Order: sequence, then C-alpha cells, then structure tokens
Amino acid sequence: MPSRHFDWTIPQVTTRGFGAALFDLDGVLTPTADVHMAAWRRMFTGYFEARHVTPAYSDDDYFSYIDGKPRYDGVRACLASRGISLPEGQPDEAAGDRTVSALGNAKNDAFNEVLRDEGVAAFPGSLALLDHLEALGVPMAVVSSSRNANDVLKVAGLAHRFEVVVDGTLAAKNGLPGKPAPDTYEYAAYLLGVDAADAVVFEDALSGVEAGAAGDFGLVIGVDRGAGVEALVRHGANVVVSDLSELVEK
Repeated sequence: MPSRHFDWTIPQVTTRGFGAALFDLDGVLTPTADVHMAAWRRMFTGYFEARHVTPAYSDDDYFSYIDGKPRYDGVRACLASRGISLPEGQPDEAAGDRTVSALGNAKNDAFNEVLRDEGVAAFPGSLALLDHLEALGVPMAVVSSSRNANDVLKVAGLAHRFEVVVDGTLAAKNGLPGKPAPDTYEYAAYLLGVDAADAVVFEDALSGVEAGAAGDFGLVIGVDRGAGVEALVRHGANVVVSDLSELVEK
C-alpha cells in the first residue's frame, strides 16, 4: 500500500513533517481513564479484601500493571503481583471471581454502568488538536486496548473524526498482541496507508509509550495524566505534554 504523506509539522517539537496521528483513547482523548480506574478499584478492592490479600489494591497498581493493557492482561498482571494465579476461563462467561475472564468481565460491567449513567466528554485540549489536524487533512486513528472504544467514541461525539479504530475486539480478531507490543499501532498506520515512520503516537500509559517506542514510529508523544513525566520518558516517550492543546500552533 503506498504511503500517504501530509506536511504536518509540530513546531514546538520538531521541524520534520508527519503523515498521520495515532491516538490512544482513554486518558488521551477522553477522561475515561478515570472511569476505568474507578471500575478496576471497585473490582480489585472487593476481591482482595474478601481474600485478605495484602498489600491492598491502590492506584499505583493501576499504573504499574493495568493501564493501557488489554483487560485480561491487566487482570493477570495485577493478580501475579500478589502471587495469585487463576484459570483463564472464557471471554463470554458471566462476571465473577473464579477466573481471569470472569474478573475482567466484572470490571467491564462496572465501567459500562458508569459510562451509561454519567456519559463522557472529550478533553477540550484534545478537541483543539483534533480540529487542527482535521483542518490540515491529516489522517487520524484511534488505537485502544479497550473493547469499548467505539461506544466511548460515540458517547463523546468523536466517532466521525477517525478513519480507523483499532480496538481490543479488532486486535483479537486479527491475532494482534496488545500493548506494550507495537502491533496495534502498526496495523492502524497500515490501514491509514501511512508508513509507521511517518506516524505520531499519542499515549498516556506506560505500556502505550513502550508500544510506540517498540515500533518504527516517527514520534511518540506522552500525555501526562498521572503516570509522571520521568516515567513516560523512561518507557519511551520522545516528548511529554500535560495537554494536547500545547501542540496546536498559536
């Protein structure tokens, strides 16, 4: 597939041009990372307390073991941090606590309840950058480990902005490993018809910037929503901003 190229530069960062923008969703475009964090906290706090597991679950566990990863990988990693191993189970099984899949589905139920009841709106600064890129005609994709990505985009009024959405469901269908592997971002660039080396990755999760660093991408921009500037750089971000509006030309 021939590569598309657009003369999009980021003066605050570099003078070279780029051909596409690849965005993580939760925490980069929408504040749904807070909803995910609350859902994980509810599920794991109850699970650990019922079994007298120590140390108690904290938000540090979210950033260390869960953030940015496919749901079941996050369950598995957090349990492993406490020396717990559960059967894998089946993705379509009922929410519960006997398997990795059941725990992941319990978390997903909690997330969907909050999304349905409270909705979600995009970060204003992220909208400003999307408007800027849209005016330039830059191809854009969402690359999310979540299987709820399309629902979130619809609720936030963002679905029409993206040519490509590579979510957890599409990744599983195509046998693509999740972040921190670069495969989902590489697939999004391919679907847009842009070489990875001409694409910019936007991520707030440590596993996400690792995915960007592991691929041959033109630039990895970390968005600090709580992971910390030093940690994002250490894991692979070339540049870190606190808000995407910083990348819009004034």
